[in-house]
Amino acid sequence: MRVLYFGNIVLDFTSAAPSVVKSIRQRDLLNTWLRLYAREQVAPAIWEYQPARLEEELSDLIYYTVDISAPTPRLTIQSEGTRISRAYGHTGKGVLLDDYIGPRLAPLVMPVYHECVARGLPVYSVADVDDIYGRIVAYERLLLPFQTDGNICHVIASLKTFCEDGGFEIKNLMRGNDALPRTRLRAVIDRDLFHRAPGRIAPAELVEFAERPVPGEIVELN
Repeated sequence: MRVLYFGNIVLDFTSAAPSVVKSIRQRDLLNTWLRLYAREQVAPAIWEYQPARLEEELSDLIYYTVDISAPTPRLTIQSEGTRISRAYGHTGKGVLLDDYIGPRLAPLVMPVYHECVARGLPVYSVADVDDIYGRIVAYERLLLPFQTDGNICHVIASLKTFCEDGGFEIKNLMRGNDALPRTRLRAVIDRDLFHRAPGRIAPAELVEFAERPVPGEIVELN
């Protein structure tokens, strides 16, 4: 376990394998990153990253550039999904991330991004957030780092929301109440950093399919 301090707030990060990510779509994004990482055991360049069905995920993705010239990395929003804009109440393209989320959320959010940049590894977190009607919504964040010339210069965030009670109100989800997000998990994915090639399945291993395959389509097993 790794512990970081942000002002008076203590944040702990556990060590995890890729299986910690529960969303099938986020696992697909992670597997694509892992295939590229496996070549030289370093974060890939962002131009190499072209996961399947990327267009279907764009509303849940945020792209950042990273400035590492300052003592603390500065992340600037370069694109923003429409669902995430609704959760925060406004768009933020071209805005520094810490300015966009504001001083209440920055101590909880920024160290997660800083850890991703510092380690050059995926970071996954889950927090409970209350919508404006008091329903508990799980907020799942997967951060993927990308490098150029040995420096992490881009991060892609995949943000998913889930409510066990069914429907919820995403509008102003991150700003609509006084209660701060309640973190359930912060994990650096630093174990089992490989992606098993299709067909290499251990005996008695459970195989899950994201969806029913189309005839003639190549199906990749995770």
